[in-house]
Amino acid sequence: MARSDFKNLNESINAIGRNKIMIAEIIEVLQFLIDKIDIKELPISLPYSQPLMIHSRYTREQILVAFGLSTFEIKSSNREGVAENKNLNTEVLFIDLIKSEEDFSPSTMYNDFAINESLFHWQTQNATRSDTGKGLTYINHESLNKKILLFVREKSKDEFGNTMGYIFLGDGKIKSYTGTKPMNITWELKTPMHNFILNQSAKLASA
Repeated sequence: MARSDFKNLNESINAIGRNKIMIAEIIEVLQFLIDKIDIKELPISLPYSQPLMIHSRYTREQILVAFGLSTFEIKSSNREGVAENKNLNTEVLFIDLIKSEEDFSPSTMYNDFAINESLFHWQTQNATRSDTGKGLTYINHESLNKKILLFVREKSKDEFGNTMGYIFLGDGKIKSYTGTKPMNITWELKTPMHNFILNQSAKLASA
């Protein structure tokens, strides 16, 4: 059945639940994946409810759903490096450590890397100014009670050509910034990043 055959998410989930063979296969796959987990997931405290855990890996679609930017009825078309839900006063940063000319134009080859386990250097989109608009909301995000959430992946596709998910680094607060159009911002993470992503970033920075 197609998604359009269902009126809502619960109805579609109930349809899956009626297929006992599929349920058994889903449980088997989930158990296999759980057994392979070697990174401890951590909860995040936000002023609203959402299902994602720090240090876990998620697809862009899962992230957009988690923060109310996609629904069962309407799928977000966002393909940008940032996504904002103004109702939640939250901005999500989608960050690729390794960027190739296949996936990015010269104007979007941003300079993003981990400085250490608690500091992450991020370069904004080229139009972002430090004295107005979006740039000011980054600088003043704490006084605005705006949440900045970082999601990082090594590159857009793995060695098999599959789209890679993003690792949730949690929320950050601005530590420092320089420049304008683009801005270079150092975010201080409330939860230190896992060694895996730190090591991946270090390899890139030293290359």
